[in-house]
Amino acid sequence: MVFKRMLRAFGVGGPTVDTVLSNASTRPGLTLAGQVDITGGDHEVEIDQITVALVTRVEMETDDEEYDGTVEFHRVPVCGELRLAAGQQLSLPFEIDVPWETPVTDMYGQRLPGMTMGLRTKIWVRGAIDPGDLDDVHVYPLPVQERILEAFAALGLPFTGADLEHGQLAGLPQTMPFYQEIEYASAPQYPGVSQVELTFVADPHGVTVVLEFDKKSGLFTPGHDAYGHYRVEHAAAESIDWIALVDSWLRQSLEQRHALLGGHGGYGGGHGHGGHHGGHEDGGSGMGGVLAGAAGGALAGFAAGMVAEEVFDVIGDGDEEESEEEEAEE
Repeated sequence: MVFKRMLRAFGVGGPTVDTVLSNASTRPGLTLAGQVDITGGDHEVEIDQITVALVTRVEMETDDEEYDGTVEFHRVPVCGELRLAAGQQLSLPFEIDVPWETPVTDMYGQRLPGMTMGLRTKIWVRGAIDPGDLDDVHVYPLPVQERILEAFAALGLPFTGADLEHGQLAGLPQTMPFYQEIEYASAPQYPGVSQVELTFVADPHGVTVVLEFDKKSGLFTPGHDAYGHYRVEHAAAESIDWIALVDSWLRQSLEQRHALLGGHGGYGGGHGHGGHHGGHEDGGSGMGGVLAGAAGGALAGFAAGMVAEEVFDVIGDGDEEESEEEEAEE
């Protein structure tokens, strides 16, 4: 009898759980919906609560080391207390909002190298180990984010990777304990730097775009204020000459960088598009074809750096820190 109780404490003969998502693809500001299917084991159990949470891998840094940690950044309850009889089957629906600042993990049906995202289901079984479940999630870019990523490809900046950095950027109203950096090698028209880091901070009204250069070169320490902050409203996604706008951002940011270093600018023609942008700008002629080509270039860049990283391999079932391609539904 004592041995059987010990086995039950380690989940043997206990309930099983399977979380089924209606659509594993989403975007920031949308939702993920699904159901938690539970089957009772060989004995009755009391469940305190069931929750689902978004989790991802984040680069942590201390004074003497860097390491990856699992961060849970948004949790919602599925149900409260319930009694699950032996062999009983339950199907519990849920819906979880995807925060606006959720990092982009996929584009054109490809996972961005370095990105992971999962939905973790936890069953708080009284007196037993949580059986739990973990499901892969795909977060596609908002329209504004997608246009900017396409413009980077059209301007010839090769995509090199992406990661999540623990902490917050100076001067931005972030709600997350981390931020995403999408990394590119520089292009010949932007001399003097070897790497460009792109960060998005989205909210219900628009996206703040942050540009930084050669952050890991040792010249500036991580967390130093970036060289360029630019704001674009969601309504402007289809009305801007994105290639010209992103080019102007890069040139302005480079001039700011050179000014901080005591150098000189010299990037003529890069002014006139910085700052705040709403939905009233005129689009450039022929932009549809240019951006279509850029999309292909961005896809090739992402695929070239692709690393086979399944979410189940890089996000564990335990908490380290609490805090099928489908088109994302509009």
